[in-house]
Amino acid sequence: MRAYLTASAAALLLVLTGAAPAVADDGADQSFTIEDPRITESSGLAASRLHPGVYWTHNDSEDGPYLYAVDSRTGKTVATITMRGVGEPRDVEAVSIGPDGNLYVGDIGDNLDGSWDHVWIYRFPEPKRLGDATVRATQFDVTYADGARNAEAMMVHPKTGRVYIASKNEDGGGLYEGPARLSTGGNNVFRRVGEVPWVTDGAFSPDGTRLVLRSYFSARGYAFEDGRLGDDNRVDAPFQGQAESVTYTADGSALMFGSEGAGSGVVRVDVGDGGGGGSAAPSGKPGDGAAADTGANGDEGDGQKGSAALGAVIVGAAAVGALVLRRRRRAG
Repeated sequence: MRAYLTASAAALLLVLTGAAPAVADDGADQSFTIEDPRITESSGLAASRLHPGVYWTHNDSEDGPYLYAVDSRTGKTVATITMRGVGEPRDVEAVSIGPDGNLYVGDIGDNLDGSWDHVWIYRFPEPKRLGDATVRATQFDVTYADGARNAEAMMVHPKTGRVYIASKNEDGGGLYEGPARLSTGGNNVFRRVGEVPWVTDGAFSPDGTRLVLRSYFSARGYAFEDGRLGDDNRVDAPFQGQAESVTYTADGSALMFGSEGAGSGVVRVDVGDGGGGGSAAPSGKPGDGAAADTGANGDEGDGQKGSAALGAVIVGAAAVGALVLRRRRRAG
């Protein structure tokens, strides 16, 4: 979904939080800005397993059957993949890589909250060589056991290969488990196995023992065992104008948080001992934002804490207002 903060609001946020932009180094898997002018609604993010430092992303809504490989060293697109053999995508919201080496693309959004009786997942092997290409993808029909719903988060477990979807609802969503293997022979029914908050994206740790789910203003990490959620903890996340995506780096040492908008930033947050977010502050670039929880930046005075809270309110009001406006336009 698309929403933007004005330059003045973003500048005010930096002043109120007292956050000075950090400078990322030139190595792979550091914070970066997506330079491709075609990518204006980056809604999903997945770290390549074959190409170190490369991240797969896609646009939201009706952009077409495209996936983009972006090099974190430069922010430039190094491959554009066109999927064939699938229908016209409606609302692509997520991308994930499975243990089979396949890319899974989740066409799972439903902004009218249950108006579509099914959604789709597309799958194709991650290209061994980077470059513009057209690939044949497999399309899977997806339904939910308890009725249609909106969703933006789809995660493939890195050990079992089972696909999970987290639904999105103002009152909280559900974690849905797909069948052991997706099938093209009929509907793939996803069943509710847990309760989650409002979610815009999620990612499994490379070892499959942790699941991180993010929303517009926060993120949480969960222990994950035998397909079920365990104990949860707060995860440090950056303030972003439209917080839409998250993935682990391929080595599991950090989380990469993405957002929508032209020239959007992807912010690295090192993973701590707790397996989700840690205590390190986000390593950002200008415009990427500050830590979502001021505790991530060390001890602060009451005045700075109050300013950070006020900054969060400004971000929230701007994002929610734009989201409501867009929903009304789409509904119309």
